[in-house]
Amino acid sequence: MSMNGEYLRVTPAELHRALKDPEGALDLAEEIRDAQEESDPAPNEARHFTTHKTWDLLGFLLRRSAFPVDIIHGEEHFTDDDWGYGPPQYLTAHRVRLAADTLHQTTYDQLIQGVDPSELADAETYPQIWDSPTSLDWARDLFTPLTEFFQGAAFTDQAMLIWLD
Repeated sequence: MSMNGEYLRVTPAELHRALKDPEGALDLAEEIRDAQEESDPAPNEARHFTTHKTWDLLGFLLRRSAFPVDIIHGEEHFTDDDWGYGPPQYLTAHRVRLAADTLHQTTYDQLIQGVDPSELADAETYPQIWDSPTSLDWARDLFTPLTEFFQGAAFTDQAMLIWLD
């Protein structure tokens, strides 16, 4: 079993309901994820996004660059319910906009500049695959779609639920 970073864009009304009914929010997340698997929308239009197993690498790189928003784990307490590997958290629409703007100004090459794979191994970054310089490219293909996903959420003034599954 692997740990995957999961994201769900929610409207302000959906976030309000989710905060009152976390179990209903999980049902909504699963419903949207299942429906989206068949339609495969562009990242900026998608309601659900996954960084698969690259979440910890992205988190390491973003923390190292002093990224202003925790887009890997979220920032606001949502529930103590376990959604896979711990409880979900969320970002407000304001924090999603800040993240989208900052992601838009950031390239993946900037994030990996000066990083030695041994730093990832020393930090016990999941998964433990940091044996060559090319391993840093592992999340490159997900960085642009993640940026587009956040931009789509920011454009529509949406908040975001974030969890590991």
